[in-house]
Amino acid sequence: MPLIGNGRVITRDSDQPYFEHGAVVCDKDVICEVGEESALRARYPDAEYVDARGGIIMPGLINAHTHIYSGLARGLAIDGNDPTNFLEVLEGMWWNIDRHLTIDGTKASAYATVLDCIRDGVTTIFDHHASFCEIPGSLFAIKDVCEELGMRACLCYEVSDRDGEEKALESIRENGEFSRWAAKQDSDMIAAMFGGHALFTISDKTFERMVEENNGLTGFHIHVSEGMNDVYDSLRNYGCRPVNRLLNHGILGEKTMLGHCIHVNPAEMDIIKETGTMVVNNPESNMGNAVGCSPVLQMMKKGITVGMGTDAYTHDMLESLKVFLIIQRHNACLPNVAFMEDMQMLFDNNRIIAGNYFKKPLGILKAGAAADVIVMDYKPFTPFSDANIDGHMLFGMMGKNCRTTIINGRVLYKDREFVGIDEDRINAWTMEQSKKLWGELNNRTY
Repeated sequence: MPLIGNGRVITRDSDQPYFEHGAVVCDKDVICEVGEESALRARYPDAEYVDARGGIIMPGLINAHTHIYSGLARGLAIDGNDPTNFLEVLEGMWWNIDRHLTIDGTKASAYATVLDCIRDGVTTIFDHHASFCEIPGSLFAIKDVCEELGMRACLCYEVSDRDGEEKALESIRENGEFSRWAAKQDSDMIAAMFGGHALFTISDKTFERMVEENNGLTGFHIHVSEGMNDVYDSLRNYGCRPVNRLLNHGILGEKTMLGHCIHVNPAEMDIIKETGTMVVNNPESNMGNAVGCSPVLQMMKKGITVGMGTDAYTHDMLESLKVFLIIQRHNACLPNVAFMEDMQMLFDNNRIIAGNYFKKPLGILKAGAAADVIVMDYKPFTPFSDANIDGHMLFGMMGKNCRTTIINGRVLYKDREFVGIDEDRINAWTMEQSKKLWGELNNRTY
């Protein structure tokens, strides 16, 4: 039973948002009490004390959209790859990587991603995987890594016709088999969605097969209008815009999440709202791919639940928090917008999204919530109180401030050291896999 104390507590619970000298007590996989440290230490004298060392105690962060398959790309340059548009980015880099990603490569990517997430205080991820080199068993390989390292994860496979019908069928089966496995396990640590790549790589026939395989078991996690490719393809080949096409196929709904949604128009937003479909924005990735700025402020005004992801551009959710504010203000030509929406996305809407797939409340410190707690090594030099928490978080904290990460009541990272995880062994094996992958991509030895 860990008791995390000696710090300021940010709960994200509107009933008790802040404790200047607070503590959190966990009992197995749930939080049993949050309050003043002196009272809790008296009430739980035998609890294992986790010293926050004057830092900030807060809920674990949620990443609503990432890509584990890009985990081995750090520092990689592929010979001859010099993209000038979004499709060339996909073909030259990401599709090229996933076409060479074996099961071992997938596992190595998962190790790299999960370790970075734990270091950055991320305790829940929604992953969207692709490994067209070796599809069967890939989601189960990721699941094994998440279970080994203690990460809470919702997984899916990226269905696409881009590598032919047989690969599309394999990816549909992988989603189906994993979704049925997850439903049978009924775990609060591993969940499943049904993945799909961008609409311009998915035919009507494949959509029909996806819906049939899923059979209403779970929601869909799909890329929508990230680039104009989706819009042009839908209009030219199907006579409607992308969101209308999803509606026609029965893809939308309260458990479905649409990634990006940069080039959606007001009518499409209305459909998203009326169907209760969720959206996830990935600001840094959108800027890096030069695909535009998502109309998040307009979507949120309509009442759409828009969460925050990283698209694996980073694993630092607080970094994404900063970038979202900048791109939205730059796009609106207004220096006074997006602050409230920024905080709502990461701390409220990501919790709502996670609530569709996990039983216990996430992203909040209160009795009965999941025991996902992080400690940020942040000692302010300006006044700090419940009135300006978000300003300190936006302009002062980063993921690398994380010193301790607890997931499901398990202390995984304490005082910047992994607990019960052999980081050096994992990194050595991951390095071997990355050298194999890079060697195949560039036809040389690393």
